[in-house]
Amino acid sequence: MLVGRRETYGPHGRLRLGRMALAVAVSLTPLSGSAQEPVSGSGPEDSLLRVFLDCEPRICDFDHFRREVSFVNYVRDPADAELHVLVTWQETAAGGEAFELYFMGLDERAGQSDTLRFVSQESDSVEEVRAGLTQAFKLGLVRYAAPTSAGPLLDIRYTAPAEARQQATAASDPWNLWVFSVRAGAELEGESRQSSQAFDGSFSASRTTESLKIDLSSYAEFEEEEFELNSGEVLVSTSRDLNHEGLIVWSLGPHWSAGARASALTSTRVNQDLTIRAAPALQYSLYPYAESTRRQITFLYSLGLASFDYEEVTLFDKAKETHAEHRLEVSAEFQQPWGEINGALEASMFLHDPSLHRIDLFARGEYRIVRGLNLDLTGSVARVKDQIYVSRENIPDEDILLERRQLGTDFVYELEVGFSFTFGSVFNNVVNPRMGSNRGRRFFW
Repeated sequence: MLVGRRETYGPHGRLRLGRMALAVAVSLTPLSGSAQEPVSGSGPEDSLLRVFLDCEPRICDFDHFRREVSFVNYVRDPADAELHVLVTWQETAAGGEAFELYFMGLDERAGQSDTLRFVSQESDSVEEVRAGLTQAFKLGLVRYAAPTSAGPLLDIRYTAPAEARQQATAASDPWNLWVFSVRAGAELEGESRQSSQAFDGSFSASRTTESLKIDLSSYAEFEEEEFELNSGEVLVSTSRDLNHEGLIVWSLGPHWSAGARASALTSTRVNQDLTIRAAPALQYSLYPYAESTRRQITFLYSLGLASFDYEEVTLFDKAKETHAEHRLEVSAEFQQPWGEINGALEASMFLHDPSLHRIDLFARGEYRIVRGLNLDLTGSVARVKDQIYVSRENIPDEDILLERRQLGTDFVYELEVGFSFTFGSVFNNVVNPRMGSNRGRRFFW
């Protein structure tokens, strides 16, 4: 089902014309012109609506959009566009995706804005998701393309729903909104002097309504590697990880949430035979949760207990210990026409000793500096003072090289910076998949 909202901006402020639920199938097809070439109509190609589609490639199939929606001109930069279409998405409780398409008029159409929403199911194929997203894109373009030279050449068709479906009411759900997922896998690799085998599995169960969210998950992994050294000695390295998590959250209004999280962890990497954590939490969202696909700033605080049972005695001469801990997290995420940015600041501390704490800062952004020039930035830094689990035994060199065991450290950092610059023709309409592309191709000589 598609759900839309239209907003018009004028001298007297903003007027919302309500919401409209569309349970119809609409086909907008140029009456002339091929699917490969934009419709020219009675005027030049430049008279078509210039659209900048702002969507991550992993979400939108650009080639498919250009083939199926050929009554507009696609441009590479928003500075050349008359309409900016921003596509955002979030995962739904049932494992599908909820897409929101924001249509923002530019230049003479500035102040006009529409929003359409398309929701896919977890069982939908890639083609079904792509078709639904394309349909929503077509519907949103009608208002803006109608006054252009493509308007007289569009054919709008209505496919009536089946009578049984039209009269049907919400059927009873035998699963009571619960969604389950099970996965198991194995990986084997080998050469004459080395081999590896890995096994992993996961299980999840969730139930989500507007007022209550329950999320349960389990993950297990075992990996073993063998290496034959030059001396003839065979080196064997193994690791195992087992993690169970549970989360329950109650909605307390458009800005507040309360919940609790619990977990049980077994991991050779961090010297933990069994670690159990449980903590209630409270979260405040500066913007209403309904706006989370475009912008959100949240504050979360939790206070709970952590019980550790170690595989080896730690540097603090502990085999077991239990402590109270609390955590504060501030996170933000924005997806706007100028780009996108998200980040989080998280601080945690054991209450019995404030010196045992950790502070993490993470940020990722993509910003359009000028026409065609983008800045991509990803970075994280952490002050690490809470590694009470580090073993007092010497870690074998092979485990260090294979990153099988966590080393003691006071800090962790990571930084990645990139620029991209695109220039040339502003139009981006034609699709030609013949013999692939040189972009990303590897050559062997």
